[in-house]
Amino acid sequence: MKVSIKKISEITGFSQATVSNALNNKQGVNKNTAEQIWEVAKKYGYFSESKIESIRFVIYKDSGQIVSDTPFFSQLIEGIEEETRRSGREIIISNLNRSAPDYEQARDRILLDSSSGIIVLATELSEEDAGAFAGAVNPVVMLDNCFDSPAYNSVMIGNTDAVCMAVESMIEKGHKEIGYLKSTIRIKNFFYRESGYRRALRLNGLIPDQKYEFGLAPTTEGAYQDMNRLLEGRPEMPTAFFADNDIIAMGAMKALQEHGFRIPDDISIVGFDDLPFCSVTSPSLSTIKVFKQEMGRAAVRRLNELIQYGDQFKTKTQICCEFIERESVKKIS
Repeated sequence: MKVSIKKISEITGFSQATVSNALNNKQGVNKNTAEQIWEVAKKYGYFSESKIESIRFVIYKDSGQIVSDTPFFSQLIEGIEEETRRSGREIIISNLNRSAPDYEQARDRILLDSSSGIIVLATELSEEDAGAFAGAVNPVVMLDNCFDSPAYNSVMIGNTDAVCMAVESMIEKGHKEIGYLKSTIRIKNFFYRESGYRRALRLNGLIPDQKYEFGLAPTTEGAYQDMNRLLEGRPEMPTAFFADNDIIAMGAMKALQEHGFRIPDDISIVGFDDLPFCSVTSPSLSTIKVFKQEMGRAAVRRLNELIQYGDQFKTKTQICCEFIERESVKKIS
């Protein structure tokens, strides 16, 4: 039998009214007092599985330039919604903006919601800000990122292996000088992708060359403008590029074509994500397919396991990707 508000009041020394207000997230309770009450409530089993009626999907934004209104994230949400309905729970979608003046208050309301398990879209979440989510009263699953200190259950893309596979495909087509279209905003996914790019080159006896690494903004227009500026300086060019994502690849392709480069005859390009426009660009874009809906479904399944069985151990689930070969890579030997 779970502990009562009366018992929590006796343990903490606070009145039953204060305990009730704290557990129901009502205003007027001192933050330190509320934290003490919640800690005791968690320790003595006040929050039971039966109280978790919904799954809260938290869309965390820092810059907002990576997490934007693109098909990638809409498909993640579709997978979460589908699996949540299948499990018989409701879904709540919350936006959490790091730059908002009430960020900490909004975050704490989410963490102290006893009726919801939490899935965090952690694409832009830093190690520093991730620490606060360890204080959630209910289980948390990180989606599209992972953290070690503190450790969280997480579901993410198999970035490194996927990029290694794609770059090796370009090498097999004869490319020895392969550049990197690198997002100027660095998230953990991009670091893993960079690792895959460098690993593929090293495994094939090639040395990454900094003169072929171009920093571009992670938006279509930003990548286009940045690539235009770089091309005006007439830099030495590789025979192929890997881009951190399709959006960067698309912006760079437009600039390259406007400067007279033929794709793939002069320069080959591979992106990452397999967004819908990849099949209709001219030429169509070779890219890495991410199984976005399955990522969302896997996050919900793991959260339901945590709700049902408890957090006995942490898991990191990597969803494998598929290289989609289209028209933007040329065989040169």
